[in-house]
Order: sequence, then C-alpha cells, then structure tokens
Amino acid sequence: MTAPKSLAIDFVSDVVCPWCAIGLRSLEIALERLSGQVQAQIRIQPFQLNPAMPPEGEDIVEHLSRKYGMGAEQVRANQDAIAKRGEAVGFEFRMDRRGRTWNTFDAHRLLHWAGLDGHPSANAHDPSGRQLALKHALLRAYFAEGENPASCEVLLRCAAGVGLDADAARSVLDGDAHADEVRALLARYAGLGISAVPSVIVEQRWLIQGGQPPETFEQSLRQIAESP
Repeated sequence: MTAPKSLAIDFVSDVVCPWCAIGLRSLEIALERLSGQVQAQIRIQPFQLNPAMPPEGEDIVEHLSRKYGMGAEQVRANQDAIAKRGEAVGFEFRMDRRGRTWNTFDAHRLLHWAGLDGHPSANAHDPSGRQLALKHALLRAYFAEGENPASCEVLLRCAAGVGLDADAARSVLDGDAHADEVRALLARYAGLGISAVPSVIVEQRWLIQGGQPPETFEQSLRQIAESP
C-alpha cells in the first residue's frame, strides 16, 4: 500500500475574514475526502485585513461601505450570500450579531504562541493541534456569536476552551510576546505578494487563493500530491 503524501500547508488568513472561515472548512473537507492519499499539517499564518484599525473597532456596515464602495443594502446582500456559502460547508454565520470589525493583532499573537514547535498542544499525530482548534474557536466567536476577537476575555476563553493553558495565554496577552514574530510573518507574506486571504500555500511552492469550494481544494491537492 502506498503511504499518503505528506504536505505542509500554510493557511494565511485573518480571524475577521468571512471567506477565511469558508476556505478553512472547505480545505478540511477536501482533506477528509483525500484521507489515505494526503496527510497534511496545517499551520495558521497571520494576515491583517485592517492593521490600522483602532482599539474601539468600527461599525461593520460603515467599514465595508467605505472600503468597497457599497451601499448598506449591498453589504447586507453580500453577507446573506456569504452565510449561504458558509452553510454549504458547515460553518454558521450569524451576521445579525456581527456589529463591528476589530484589530486582530493580539489574536494573531495568541495563535502564533499556540502553534509553536514543542508547545504542549502539539503531538506526533496532530502537529496542527490546538492552534487549528483555536483558529476555529476565534472564527466562531466572531462570526457566530458576534464577540470581539481583540478582547482579552474572549481570547482567553477561546484558548481555555480548546485546552490551552489559560495562565500561559494570559501571560502572552498581558505583554508583547511574539509581537516581533507576528510582524515579521506579516511582512514576509506581504513580500510574497499576498494581498488577499485566504491564501493557502502548499509545501512553500503552490498557491491556492480564495474561499474556494471543497472540490477545488480537492482537485488542487490531488494534483500536488501526484506531482514529483
């Protein structure tokens, strides 16, 4: 029997990006379909849609209207379409609860900490471990519950909820731990030309962009696994 092809996947995304939530679920569905053919390690990498967002955040409709030149009705129509795409891959969007958008730098610091090599969350069978679980928890907190992913309380609750050490997580958030590492990663992906997310980088060679349906990820990953 042929051993499954091992693939390292960097999932570059933000926790206030709805297409990132869709793309992550689609990627995971594709990997489930490729079970036995592909064995993947997903590493969550940072991207900030709004790096200059102030601590108080901004009304989501006003923000999207200004950023994309859309009226309020068009914003709502787009949100309804996104919710339907999420439903198709098993992700619940409650857009009525999402009143604001926020700065996500601290969320990225916590995600970076959760994914460090040698972290207690990692193990030989699931090196993505708690980092991936934390990413899902933060996406649900924002898009399903309307919570603030910049809030220390929300971040700590999400961390504890996926089995991370709450005291250690608080130590990260109370200081500036991993800020330099996250800034370096943000600069790295910007330097690679990543300007939209999600961006899925496979084996540091292949790029799949956007919140694609599972079929697209499945086809692309199968082709990559069969390549020399």
